[in-house]
Amino acid sequence: MKKNIILAGVGGQGILTIASIIDLAAMQQGLFVKQAEVHGMSQRGGAVESHLRIADQPLFSDLIPKGEADLILSLEPMESLRYLPFLAPSGLIVTASEPFVNIPDYPDKEMVLTEIIKHPHLIVDAEKLARQAGNLKTYNMVMLGAASPYLGVLSSALENAIVERFSDKGDETVRINLDAFQRGASLTKG
Repeated sequence: MKKNIILAGVGGQGILTIASIIDLAAMQQGLFVKQAEVHGMSQRGGAVESHLRIADQPLFSDLIPKGEADLILSLEPMESLRYLPFLAPSGLIVTASEPFVNIPDYPDKEMVLTEIIKHPHLIVDAEKLARQAGNLKTYNMVMLGAASPYLGVLSSALENAIVERFSDKGDETVRINLDAFQRGASLTKG
């Protein structure tokens, strides 16, 4: 088993939190993990990407070659398009539907979504589900849940990693983040 995953978004959306949770869950399952990340302009609102590779055999590079990403998990639709050259022919895009308009010439949302749907995709109303979970800051956990069936990591391991990651913030924060994860995961069940 080998999964090549591109995590994409903008600073402040929680891309690196998602990466740390997937890393922890995979390692707790005895899988091999390699990760490389780029912090966009070192500021909130700048592009952020993370290459995440998970396998049951040792990995020798943390970067995903172009055309070999099994999954692009994007918290912002335009950012998913930025990484299309990395998507494998059989790859999937899981993206939030809501744009994070951080540039003056941000393209039309419908035009961006039209490009995304040319590829296998799951478009998620993450903002709505995060609000239902009780906190808009859980947007990233909604997206992690939506992508969870495609990560090669057990959902229960991801939930355990969420508990571990947020346990120092209190039981209510853990509960809300688990709820958001489960709301995202429910999109691909049944």
